[in-house]
Amino acid sequence: MTLLIILLAVLALIVLISWGKVNTFLAFLLVTLPTGFALGLPTAQVLAAVQKGLGDTLGSVALVVVLGAMLGKLVADSGAAQQIAGTLLGALGTKNIQWTLLVTGFIVGIPLFYNVGFLLVLPLIFAVVHQYRLPAVWVGLPMLAALSVLHGFLPPHPAPTALVVQFHADMGRTFGYGLLVAVPAILLAGPVYARTLRGLVSPPLASFAAAPQPAAPLPGRLNSFLSSLLPVLVLGGVLLLRAALPAGGPLAPALAPALAFLADPGVVMLLSVVVATLSLGLAQGKGRGEVMETYAAAVRDVAPILLIIGGAGALKEVLLASGASADIAAGLRGTGLPPLVLGWLIAGIIRVCLGSATVAGLTAAGVMLPTLAHSPADPNLMVLAIGAGSLLFSHVNDGGFWLFKEYFNLSVRDTLRSWSMMETIVSVVGLAGVLLLDWVLPLLGLR
Repeated sequence: MTLLIILLAVLALIVLISWGKVNTFLAFLLVTLPTGFALGLPTAQVLAAVQKGLGDTLGSVALVVVLGAMLGKLVADSGAAQQIAGTLLGALGTKNIQWTLLVTGFIVGIPLFYNVGFLLVLPLIFAVVHQYRLPAVWVGLPMLAALSVLHGFLPPHPAPTALVVQFHADMGRTFGYGLLVAVPAILLAGPVYARTLRGLVSPPLASFAAAPQPAAPLPGRLNSFLSSLLPVLVLGGVLLLRAALPAGGPLAPALAPALAFLADPGVVMLLSVVVATLSLGLAQGKGRGEVMETYAAAVRDVAPILLIIGGAGALKEVLLASGASADIAAGLRGTGLPPLVLGWLIAGIIRVCLGSATVAGLTAAGVMLPTLAHSPADPNLMVLAIGAGSLLFSHVNDGGFWLFKEYFNLSVRDTLRSWSMMETIVSVVGLAGVLLLDWVLPLLGLR
């Protein structure tokens, strides 16, 4: 009976969001309250679970998500992303234009949220298309594949960050594993698959080929790269120092607390925002008010995402408080599927039904959390498996599908052939990479 209630709750969520066009946060609340009552919770306990779920989830992810949005917005507004793109174009040349744009998308995609990154790189893609008369989809798909993978797999993007917290995973280790999985997924879904689309004729609208900013006011090259990638550099440096530091050495007692402090994602993002405020803001002649307005705009952009994360946390807490977790775990274990495959599959089904990668990932996490507690699955890999599933087959119920279709001036059929297939390849290759890591890590003694 419990599994039937959960299934009906997920189905109601799908109907409210996709058919009823109800605000996603409101849909979560409308589903969570009746679900709690149906699972036998008294009114006071249902309300307490909703408040606890909202508070615990937002309290753990809001800092990273908001600071990540601020950093990404400043990277975009300051021209640092454009400087990175121009530098890579100059270094790799137009003969390697796909690879240049892919690397650019990978670098700027780390601090930028997907929607911001998508709209930021479009002028660059269309400028290249118009200047060199190249097929738009062939040029742009690798770059957008990089943005999509980072959005689904890696912190500080909202869904992976929330999943890390829910599964009590390690942010740095998840990021490192995510990079190993992301690279082959991007290569196969981007440049390799795009070869089959070179004959796809889709002249983008000329009005979308926005003129880039003049080079003079842009931040310097080194400044742009270091400011944008500082979260990665700090996390990578901490991981290397931890690996090099002898466990029982004389420096361990003194350095271990400092490294633990620096490894905290909130601290990493705060440090990165402070540095970027100086290097990409004040040092570039921007006033404090202008920089703060950039940050305020970033908070406005990310607020709906935070509410969705909070709503998913409320549903998860109701499932836990009702005692349904044991029933869910037992029912899912009865399928015989490995937990990582099951997490990917649940996220994929919800993604196909709802269209939202964020909602798919967070909802799947709430379902898989009880199972993870009773299985040997690596929580870091579970984050990546669900992240990969949340990208499966974007189609007509996904806003990203229509953004790609309209900007690239494609038919629905060609958008399915290009965009939807790219997302599906990313998802399947991501799962394969996770399963490979799950096999290799114990052999290397890393788990």
